[in-house]
Amino acid sequence: MLNPSSAPERGGEPKAFITLMRTAAIYVWVIFSTLFFSVLAIATSLVTRTGNPVHRVGRMWSRSILAASGIQVVVSGLERIDRARPYIFMSNHQSNFDIPVLLGHLPIQFRWLAKAELFKIPVFGRAMRGAGYISIDRADREAAFKSLEHASETIRKGAAIMIFPEGTRSLDGTLKPFKKGGFVLAVDAGVPIVPVAIRGTHAIMPKRTWIIRPRDVAVDVGEPIDTSGCTRADKEALMERVRAAIRRGLGEC
Repeated sequence: MLNPSSAPERGGEPKAFITLMRTAAIYVWVIFSTLFFSVLAIATSLVTRTGNPVHRVGRMWSRSILAASGIQVVVSGLERIDRARPYIFMSNHQSNFDIPVLLGHLPIQFRWLAKAELFKIPVFGRAMRGAGYISIDRADREAAFKSLEHASETIRKGAAIMIFPEGTRSLDGTLKPFKKGGFVLAVDAGVPIVPVAIRGTHAIMPKRTWIIRPRDVAVDVGEPIDTSGCTRADKEALMERVRAAIRRGLGEC
């Protein structure tokens, strides 16, 4: 005889199956779109002297992934920045979906300062270089400093830089300690830091999981933090100001 108490568990099976099928479909689209848009980005990089058109291809790639995943993004605070001037944007990092969210919905030309491993991915890595994104190898101190010098040159040419100051995704979604490199770059370049808070991506795809559960995402662009007059000796205080601003955007304080 069927135990009635088991019914809720059995009723959950179709939902689990739908989640698995939806996740599989999203992965198929991510693979296809990444290959297609990477090739398009490489081709675009051959006929332009700037990474701007290639960055726009990346924006299309990101939006296609979010659309296929059923993820809606709302951005607030864009009125706080001058889209024509360079900044260093610093965002919390909760999920792999942070990248398409920022790339697809911040209407600004920026260049990623990203870990070197991403540039080793066939085709995709070549597309990132074509967009002018900057590789940083944290395992090699000398190479990391050269990357920061490259980023400074990019800023001097008028482009913004996007950094995840935590360095990697947060395991539980809370804000983790910051790496110092981005703050050294901000002080040396003398450009404002814009704190960015992303809410919702951790629930979509937490670190160390592969299941995707679409959710709405909110992005808050904070007030730019001036670095003029700062020196490298001020980087700790600067880190605390940026951290506090991101926490406010996350509603943690």
